[in-house]
Formats: sequence, C-alpha cells, structure tokens
Amino acid sequence: MSKTLYRKSEMTRHNSSCCGQNRSSLHTTGFAATAEPARPSHQPRFVVVFEYTGATGLHAVGGSTGQHYRWSQSGARVAVDPRDRVSLRAVPQLREVR
Repeated sequence: MSKTLYRKSEMTRHNSSCCGQNRSSLHTTGFAATAEPARPSHQPRFVVVFEYTGATGLHAVGGSTGQHYRWSQSGARVAVDPRDRVSLRAVPQLREVR
C-alpha cells in the first residue's frame, strides 16, 4: 500500500477585462504530486527476521511496538520491526536469522 504526498502549488490567476474573449487566459493550478511516496513514520526502514524452532506455532507481542507476530509452524520466518528485536530475542524458541 503506497501513499502519495501532495503539495499545493501556487494559485495563479490572469484577469481579463473583456467579457468572454480571454477566458482561456484564466488559469488555475491545483495540486501536483511529488515523485517519492510517503513513508509512514511508524514503518521501519529495515526489518529483522526471526525463525521459530519450536514444535507447534507461536504468537508473540513485540515489547517496544506492541505489534503481534505469528509463526504458524516450526521453521516459519517472520519479518519483525527492529525495535522489537530485544524482546523477541528473549523467547527461547526464536532465533534471529538476519
């Protein structure tokens, strides 16, 4: 899901004294899209990956962000917000992959 920032450009108006003849000179500029999509402030610039080594599945909540993470089976890998890295390292069945 990408979002686009919009920037309001200058509103320009050319007045014409003659009724109807110079209507095409009346020009208004609205919004112009920027080239780079916005990055929400809560979205990390990088992620870390944790692999589950237990026998069944696991649900964990990140200590810093409160984000819920789910590993469905042994060997499952989940991308994790780096701010939750420390709290998830404390879980015995999780190991950091990268």
